[in-house]
Amino acid sequence: MKDLENVYGRLLTQGQLSPFQKQQANHFPSMSLKNGRYYCQRCSHEIKGEWRLPDGSYYCRACILLGRVRSSEELYYLPAQAFPIRKVSVLTWQGQLTPLQQEVSTGLRTAVIDKKQILVKAVTGAGKTEMIYEVIADVINQGGQVCLASPRVDVCIELYHRLKRDFNCPIVLLHGDSVPYQRSPLVIATTHQLLKFYQAFDLLIVDEVDAFPYVDNSMLYHAVEQSVKPGASRIFMTATSTQLLEKKVRNGELEALHLARRFHANPLVVPRMISHLGFEKSFKKERLDKKFKIIFQKQRQTNYPLLIFFPNIDRGKRFQKLLSKYFPKERIGFVSSLSNDRSVIVEQFRQGELSVLISTTILERGVTFPCVDVFVMEAQHRLYTSSSLIQIAGRVGRSNQRPDGLVYFFHQGISKAMKRSIKEIKQMNTKGGF
Repeated sequence: MKDLENVYGRLLTQGQLSPFQKQQANHFPSMSLKNGRYYCQRCSHEIKGEWRLPDGSYYCRACILLGRVRSSEELYYLPAQAFPIRKVSVLTWQGQLTPLQQEVSTGLRTAVIDKKQILVKAVTGAGKTEMIYEVIADVINQGGQVCLASPRVDVCIELYHRLKRDFNCPIVLLHGDSVPYQRSPLVIATTHQLLKFYQAFDLLIVDEVDAFPYVDNSMLYHAVEQSVKPGASRIFMTATSTQLLEKKVRNGELEALHLARRFHANPLVVPRMISHLGFEKSFKKERLDKKFKIIFQKQRQTNYPLLIFFPNIDRGKRFQKLLSKYFPKERIGFVSSLSNDRSVIVEQFRQGELSVLISTTILERGVTFPCVDVFVMEAQHRLYTSSSLIQIAGRVGRSNQRPDGLVYFFHQGISKAMKRSIKEIKQMNTKGGF
């Protein structure tokens, strides 16, 4: 029935259901008691003693943004329902995988048939998204529901636009500011949105599993487990794996598939470290130091787009104003997690309406800008881990038109993360047979 359509496979509170939906739904206690402590049954978080309402019932503060879970009420769900089997494939993409990409794609299709759990380790720019197209289509064509999740909103938005172009089935995009859920065979969602599903998906693919806020987040790990049907396959994708994932591979809990070569068969661009000791002194005086001006001007003469990373929002904004003052003819934008129109700004940069984009680490992964160069300011900053620096460097050289480019680490002292990131990039190039 239509009134139930958007409730199938969802995990909802009493207040999120109509009386008819509530009557039809299954339910279970919203909190469990273990060793004298209460835990939220939606997000698995321990309930603190002070999380109490005037009527004496407890509530979960950890996942309250998704709707308040309280101990005096239950959680509700309707079992997921199959979609119609399709006679014509939902995949309309006309591209072609490289032999190495096809090997991974075939491995994924076989693993899902065998209901295995998979880790895909592929270098940045290897074409991970295209490699999952066939397995997504397999599941949807057989009437299943697939979710492609990522910790980052910007990654989800980019994936949504790409899959809308390459699949002819309804697709829903879910994040904190998205439109309400409409049941669809293909869901693209931030990992937090998985907390709203219960045994819904026949296949769950989690991209960028090493990224904040997913990595080392027990609540989001719980969301992944809870959102899939019993025995359903999960595919985890990353360019920079984690210790936990590697341990699961060693223990046989995950099967690993590797792709250490970019789709255009060129090596990853190795960053160049540039000592930038005069930067802070000039920056405090609202001046641009001579060294940076020379390097910036040389890069702009190439007419290739330039992406500049800053570890701090306020300093990034100040740098945008400073750069615009020195180079008024350049179209310079700034984007961060606080930018209300950041998808618009990112698209302006992609379309060439902006020639330079200054960003925080929100654009370190999951976005593609053809022919771009990258400058990392204050590369020694503690917020730049080796993983994030590898991802940032991976924005460069992702297109056939320009499989190389510039990655400069401007620094006031070389950090361990900088050294480690360059070492790992060189090792990836060696593993890839370059």
